[in-house]
Amino acid sequence: MIFDLDGVLVDSEQVWDEVRERYAADVGGRYSAQATRDMMGMSSGEWSTYMAEELGLPGSPAEINRDVVERMLARYGEEPPLIPGAVDAVRSIAALWPTAIASSSNPELIDVVLRVSGLVEVVREAVSSQEVERGKPSPDVYLEAAKRLGVEPGACVAVEDSHNGIRSAAAAGMRVIAVPNPHFPPDEEALALADLTISSISELTPALVQNL
Repeated sequence: MIFDLDGVLVDSEQVWDEVRERYAADVGGRYSAQATRDMMGMSSGEWSTYMAEELGLPGSPAEINRDVVERMLARYGEEPPLIPGAVDAVRSIAALWPTAIASSSNPELIDVVLRVSGLVEVVREAVSSQEVERGKPSPDVYLEAAKRLGVEPGACVAVEDSHNGIRSAAAAGMRVIAVPNPHFPPDEEALALADLTISSISELTPALVQNL
């Protein structure tokens, strides 16, 4: 089992959007709803380059990435916005199957969520798209997670919330359970790639996965 992080375990997609938009305004760049959609699933290198080149922000991509992540860490503090039912769902799944995280978040943000939630004890591997060549919707981060778990991608089930995330897991050859993000719902084309759609992560049970 491989879980996305933002929008699946932690209610943070809109936090990313708010932080990036505020940062763009503070440094004299521009922002739009299209920018939000474009950057969902991108790796840190990809979205920071996008902000520099497409949104006109001053500074290098590395500087933009550093500043935005610092603001995200400040927003998280010691209380990242965990989605109700997410921790219990992951624990019940991890008791039966090897479990990993495949996220577009930076490693330091993944670490905070796993540590504060206590899931660091049950999640075997955590992969950031910063560690692979391409971010979502490319399959790289999911393929790397399967590799680290020592299983074939076709033997994995992924849990995703966004259009680019669903496309990424499907492109990796995995079964996909979609939990549509209420703030930024995936389009119908992406949802059609999912093997199962549920309305809440609290609906995810071992029995449901076994049936899939």
